[in-house]
Amino acid sequence: MTTSADDRLATAIAAIRTDLDLPAAFSASVELEAQRAVAANPLPYLDLTDVPFITIDPEGSTDLDQAVQIERLGEGYLVRYAIADVPAFVEPLGEIDAEARRRGQTFYAPDGRIPLHPTIISESAASLLPNEVRGAFVWQFSLDADGAVLSTELSRARIRSIRQLSYVEAQHEIDEGAGRDAGGPDITLMLLAEIGPARRALERVRGGASLSRPEQIVFSRDGHYTLERRSSLPVEEWNAQISLLTGMEAARIMIAGRVGILRTMPAPDADTVERFRLRTEALGHPWPESMPYGEYLASLDSNDPLQLAITHAAGSLFRGAGYTAFDGEVPEQVIQAAVAAPYAHTTAPLRRLVDRFTLVVCEALCAGETPPRWARDALPTLPKIMAASDSRASQLDNRSIAAIEAALLSDRIGDVFDASVISAKESRGVIQVIDPAVDAQCTGRLTPGERVRARLVEADIETGRVLFELVA
Repeated sequence: MTTSADDRLATAIAAIRTDLDLPAAFSASVELEAQRAVAANPLPYLDLTDVPFITIDPEGSTDLDQAVQIERLGEGYLVRYAIADVPAFVEPLGEIDAEARRRGQTFYAPDGRIPLHPTIISESAASLLPNEVRGAFVWQFSLDADGAVLSTELSRARIRSIRQLSYVEAQHEIDEGAGRDAGGPDITLMLLAEIGPARRALERVRGGASLSRPEQIVFSRDGHYTLERRSSLPVEEWNAQISLLTGMEAARIMIAGRVGILRTMPAPDADTVERFRLRTEALGHPWPESMPYGEYLASLDSNDPLQLAITHAAGSLFRGAGYTAFDGEVPEQVIQAAVAAPYAHTTAPLRRLVDRFTLVVCEALCAGETPPRWARDALPTLPKIMAASDSRASQLDNRSIAAIEAALLSDRIGDVFDASVISAKESRGVIQVIDPAVDAQCTGRLTPGERVRARLVEADIETGRVLFELVA
């Protein structure tokens, strides 16, 4: 990108923030309340600082919501999963609470994140940073040898993470077999590599499914942006299984207690499933009648253009996700179809509003108590807040990437690129350019899954519009 393109991109990204009415800095009153909360925050009485928790997050993360520790328990496992104690810093109906409800979640823009809570909380006092004593909600799961849950406990405790690992570092240690016969955090990594696949197997048995698509990652340095396409590492999926386990147990607890908020998604209807099945046949990689759709999707290789096109077509099966709050009467629809079980968001309270309420409700129910009135009163308001926040986050992500894609290509009008066809309809479709990592509209008679050559005809930074045409 030329300097001029960089300047235009910075202007376009700033305009996206304005168009979406994204929040700016916290007010002085919010920051003051945060400072008072940090100064007054008492740590829980239960002391688990001798437990060797570790964190596994994207490189450079400072808002650390979760820490994990795993050990063997007979032929099974004992999993401790610590979640940042955000409620300890947020006075119900106070200034921070009101502002968090306005935001809904942390927004990740190319020019910097917009946090849900003041950074003195989210990146310091509540964050599970290494070698710092922190308050946390500690979930404790006893699992059998196959990874199935035998028992669940939840309590507030003080903890201390002893290592902060990136996904790349964690995967390297697992691949090297570090610490297989030693104590400490390396045992947690090696056992995670056992539990993750075991939980994934249970997911397939119950009919769960997930889409594994390469991500477009934005990298920024001195105001210059680049895109990289990256597939997730195995350790990311294994770590996600611990989060899924926690969310499923949180949902079970709230349903039993008849109060809470679930993350729900309807199962695809028969017509949608049949259309997808026909699509897989047309693309030459048919979905066997005897294979559950989650198992079929897990078998797809996103590095194969044909199978990548099928993965994108499978997006039609994952629609209608939302939040369902209840108090006194359990709703008829409690299933998150992709999980194939009741499920709740509960593991990211630093970055997502709803998780704070789930944690408080679950803690009370596990203690045999009635959840606090302030949390119950908030439950009916949360689905609308989260839907609006999710919509803004999605628009921010899509529009920002589109602007960056246009900037990367702005001085290459007329150039021809190698690409794969992701989807097609009539006389146009979507292609995935190999280099740079761009997805864009392309005109011409395209066939999903095929390799093509495409000429760039438009790249407008201000609108984010990028258009190619098929080269015969």
